[in-house]
Amino acid sequence: MSGHSKFSNIRAKKEKNDAAKGKIFTIIGHELALAVKQGGADPNSNSKLRDVIAKAKANNMPNDTIQNGIKKAAGALDSVNYEELQYEGYGVNGVAIIVKVLTDNKNRSAADVRSAFTKGKGSLGAQGSVSFLFEEKGQIILDKEVMDDLDKDFDSLMDIAIMAGAEDLIDRDDSYEILTAPADFSSVRENLEKENIPMVQAEVVLIPGNTVSVTDEEAVKNLRKTLDLLDESDDVQNVYTNWEEE
Repeated sequence: MSGHSKFSNIRAKKEKNDAAKGKIFTIIGHELALAVKQGGADPNSNSKLRDVIAKAKANNMPNDTIQNGIKKAAGALDSVNYEELQYEGYGVNGVAIIVKVLTDNKNRSAADVRSAFTKGKGSLGAQGSVSFLFEEKGQIILDKEVMDDLDKDFDSLMDIAIMAGAEDLIDRDDSYEILTAPADFSSVRENLEKENIPMVQAEVVLIPGNTVSVTDEEAVKNLRKTLDLLDESDDVQNVYTNWEEE
């Protein structure tokens, strides 16, 4: 399975600046609120909340911040009105782009996404216009350096992953990528936690079946403009493309 979320690269995660980290914490705070509203404040009986907590920990969100976010959401259920939305379209050179949004203002989100596509010379499409090019998978990213420190090589991790119920383990340049069926993601993640395996990323993502290479400098510039503008939006949760960046 080739291609993955542009947020999956370990090196990029290590180089995130404070502003980017602040945005991630804001997004996760919204996800915690939505999970509490949908299934309650007890992670023992709310698998969605457990998954969001794991994502928060993978992004180094302090435990106090996580617990405060849960308590705040539990005490303000009537005011939690976030919606999960998905936008689909094409960037230049036919690059497919899917934008996941978590928002309390659909008009603002739509304007942000439309502007990003337009300024990058792309075009928004209807629901389903590019999603058929992607497959939903549970994705868990492990840092190779950390695994080396724990004396966990590819073979030992493969045994742990398969025993936990994962579909595959992929050896990337600076990371290991575990893939699961969406329905098995939570149990696989929880089994890895029991094995004390630290995770850099753990969430259900969209993975392209095939990737597109873009060599034209102007096209690359426009694609990056679209992705950068989407990343600046407070409502954008995740962006997935089938662009194989150099």
